[in-house]
Amino acid sequence: MLLYTQRDDHRIAWFTALAITIHIAESALPSPLPGVKPGLANVITIAVLMRFGWRMAVWVSLLRVVAGSLLIGTFLSPTFMLSFSGAVASTLALILLSQLPKGWRCSAVGYSVASALCHMLAQFWVAYSLFIHHAGLFHLLPLLLTAALVFGTVSGVIANHLLQNLRRMEDSQKAFA
Repeated sequence: MLLYTQRDDHRIAWFTALAITIHIAESALPSPLPGVKPGLANVITIAVLMRFGWRMAVWVSLLRVVAGSLLIGTFLSPTFMLSFSGAVASTLALILLSQLPKGWRCSAVGYSVASALCHMLAQFWVAYSLFIHHAGLFHLLPLLLTAALVFGTVSGVIANHLLQNLRRMEDSQKAFA
Protein backbone atom coordinates (compact mmCIF):
# COMPACT_ATOMS: atom_id res chain seq x y z
CA MET A 1 0.00 0.00 0.00
CA LEU A 2 1.35 3.36 -1.02
CA LEU A 3 0.84 6.36 1.22
CA TYR A 4 0.64 9.70 -0.55
CA THR A 5 1.31 12.91 1.28
CA GLN A 6 0.09 16.36 0.48
CA ARG A 7 1.87 19.67 0.88
CA ASP A 8 -0.21 20.38 3.99
CA ASP A 9 0.94 17.09 5.54
CA HIS A 10 4.54 18.24 5.19
CA ARG A 11 3.69 21.62 6.68
CA ILE A 12 1.91 20.01 9.63
CA ALA A 13 4.89 17.72 10.25
CA TRP A 14 7.40 20.56 10.02
CA PHE A 15 5.47 22.95 12.26
CA THR A 16 4.68 20.18 14.74
CA ALA A 17 8.36 19.24 14.96
CA LEU A 18 9.23 22.86 15.61
CA ALA A 19 6.51 23.17 18.28
CA ILE A 20 7.62 19.89 19.92
CA THR A 21 11.21 21.16 20.06
CA ILE A 22 10.07 24.32 21.84
CA HIS A 23 7.74 22.25 24.10
CA ILE A 24 10.60 19.97 25.17
CA ALA A 25 12.98 22.89 25.73
CA GLU A 26 10.34 24.59 27.90
CA SER A 27 9.83 21.47 29.97
CA ALA A 28 13.44 21.78 31.13
CA LEU A 29 12.89 25.31 32.45
CA PRO A 30 12.18 25.75 36.16
CA SER A 31 8.63 26.85 36.93
CA PRO A 32 7.89 29.58 39.51
CA LEU A 33 4.48 28.02 40.16
CA PRO A 34 3.23 24.53 39.31
CA GLY A 35 1.54 24.63 35.93
CA VAL A 36 2.95 28.03 34.96
CA LYS A 37 5.13 27.95 31.85
CA PRO A 38 5.63 30.53 29.11
CA GLY A 39 3.82 28.43 26.49
CA LEU A 40 6.13 29.51 23.69
CA ALA A 41 5.19 26.48 21.56
CA ASN A 42 1.85 28.23 21.16
CA VAL A 43 3.65 30.83 19.02
CA ILE A 44 3.83 28.19 16.30
CA THR A 45 0.14 27.31 16.67
CA ILE A 46 -0.89 30.96 16.39
CA ALA A 47 1.34 31.52 13.36
CA VAL A 48 -0.06 28.41 11.67
CA LEU A 49 -3.62 29.49 12.48
CA MET A 50 -3.11 32.90 10.94
CA ARG A 51 -1.23 31.64 7.86
CA PHE A 52 -2.90 28.32 7.07
CA GLY A 53 -6.18 28.20 9.01
CA TRP A 54 -7.64 26.48 12.03
CA ARG A 55 -7.61 22.92 10.66
CA MET A 56 -3.83 22.86 10.37
CA ALA A 57 -3.45 24.67 13.71
CA VAL A 58 -5.54 21.95 15.42
CA TRP A 59 -3.24 19.24 14.07
CA VAL A 60 -0.11 21.10 15.14
CA SER A 61 -1.42 21.85 18.63
CA LEU A 62 -2.74 18.39 19.49
CA LEU A 63 0.12 16.47 17.87
CA ARG A 64 2.58 18.66 19.79
CA VAL A 65 1.02 17.75 23.12
CA VAL A 66 0.73 14.02 22.40
CA ALA A 67 4.13 13.56 20.72
CA GLY A 68 5.85 15.91 23.17
CA SER A 69 4.48 13.96 26.14
CA LEU A 70 5.63 10.68 24.56
CA LEU A 71 9.14 12.08 24.11
CA ILE A 72 9.30 13.61 27.61
CA GLY A 73 7.78 10.52 29.22
CA THR A 74 4.63 12.09 30.63
CA PHE A 75 2.05 10.46 28.34
CA LEU A 76 -1.19 9.65 30.24
CA SER A 77 0.23 11.13 33.45
CA PRO A 78 -1.46 13.95 35.37
CA THR A 79 0.89 16.36 33.58
CA PHE A 80 -0.35 15.05 30.23
CA MET A 81 -3.99 15.34 31.29
CA LEU A 82 -3.46 18.95 32.30
CA SER A 83 -1.55 19.78 29.13
CA PHE A 84 -4.00 17.99 26.84
CA SER A 85 -7.07 19.58 28.45
CA GLY A 86 -5.46 23.00 28.11
CA ALA A 87 -4.56 22.34 24.47
CA VAL A 88 -8.09 21.21 23.65
CA ALA A 89 -9.66 24.25 25.34
CA SER A 90 -7.27 26.72 23.75
CA THR A 91 -7.69 25.10 20.34
CA LEU A 92 -11.47 25.32 20.62
CA ALA A 93 -11.14 29.01 21.49
CA LEU A 94 -8.92 29.55 18.45
CA ILE A 95 -11.41 27.76 16.20
CA LEU A 96 -14.29 29.88 17.48
CA LEU A 97 -12.36 33.14 17.21
CA SER A 98 -11.14 32.32 13.71
CA GLN A 99 -14.76 31.94 12.59
CA LEU A 100 -15.59 35.55 13.36
CA PRO A 101 -16.26 37.83 10.38
CA LYS A 102 -13.10 39.36 8.88
CA GLY A 103 -13.50 42.75 10.55
CA TRP A 104 -13.87 41.12 13.97
CA ARG A 105 -10.96 38.67 13.84
CA CYS A 106 -8.17 38.86 16.37
CA SER A 107 -4.57 39.84 15.98
CA ALA A 108 -1.83 37.38 16.91
CA VAL A 109 -1.82 38.90 20.41
CA GLY A 110 -5.59 38.54 20.72
CA TYR A 111 -5.52 34.90 19.64
CA SER A 112 -2.60 34.18 21.94
CA VAL A 113 -4.15 35.81 25.02
CA ALA A 114 -7.49 34.06 24.47
CA SER A 115 -5.66 30.78 23.94
CA ALA A 116 -3.53 31.19 27.08
CA LEU A 117 -6.52 32.11 29.26
CA CYS A 118 -8.59 29.16 28.00
CA HIS A 119 -5.60 26.87 28.44
CA MET A 120 -5.15 27.97 32.05
CA LEU A 121 -8.86 27.76 32.87
CA ALA A 122 -9.08 24.22 31.49
CA GLN A 123 -5.99 23.14 33.39
CA PHE A 124 -7.34 24.69 36.56
CA TRP A 125 -10.69 22.95 36.14
CA VAL A 126 -9.02 19.56 35.54
CA ALA A 127 -6.64 20.06 38.47
CA TYR A 128 -9.53 20.96 40.75
CA SER A 129 -11.87 18.24 39.48
CA LEU A 130 -9.42 15.34 39.35
CA PHE A 131 -6.43 16.07 41.55
CA ILE A 132 -6.84 18.81 44.16
CA HIS A 133 -10.48 19.18 45.11
CA HIS A 134 -9.90 21.89 47.69
CA ALA A 135 -11.42 25.39 47.85
CA GLY A 136 -7.99 26.86 48.68
CA LEU A 137 -6.98 26.22 45.09
CA PHE A 138 -9.24 29.08 44.00
CA HIS A 139 -6.90 31.52 45.76
CA LEU A 140 -4.32 30.72 43.06
CA LEU A 141 -6.70 31.36 40.16
CA PRO A 142 -6.12 35.16 39.90
CA LEU A 143 -2.35 34.62 39.91
CA LEU A 144 -2.59 31.84 37.33
CA LEU A 145 -4.83 33.91 35.04
CA THR A 146 -2.50 36.90 35.39
CA ALA A 147 0.44 34.70 34.37
CA ALA A 148 -1.61 33.41 31.41
CA LEU A 149 -2.38 36.99 30.38
CA VAL A 150 1.27 38.04 30.57
CA PHE A 151 2.66 34.96 28.82
CA GLY A 152 -0.15 35.02 26.26
CA THR A 153 0.71 38.61 25.42
CA VAL A 154 4.42 37.83 25.10
CA SER A 155 3.71 34.81 22.88
CA GLY A 156 1.36 36.89 20.74
CA VAL A 157 3.97 39.59 20.25
CA ILE A 158 6.52 36.94 19.25
CA ALA A 159 4.00 35.31 16.87
CA ASN A 160 3.24 38.69 15.33
CA HIS A 161 6.95 39.35 14.83
CA LEU A 162 7.39 35.89 13.28
CA LEU A 163 4.49 36.49 10.88
CA GLN A 164 5.90 39.88 9.84
CA ASN A 165 9.29 38.31 9.14
CA LEU A 166 7.66 35.54 7.09
CA ARG A 167 5.79 38.14 5.02
CA ARG A 168 9.02 40.08 4.42
CA MET A 169 10.78 36.89 3.33
CA GLU A 170 7.95 36.04 0.94
CA ASP A 171 7.96 39.57 -0.48
CA SER A 172 11.71 39.45 -1.08
CA GLN A 173 11.41 36.03 -2.74
CA LYS A 174 8.68 37.36 -5.04
CA ALA A 175 10.90 40.29 -5.96
CA PHE A 176 13.65 37.91 -7.13
CA ALA A 177 11.27 35.55 -8.96
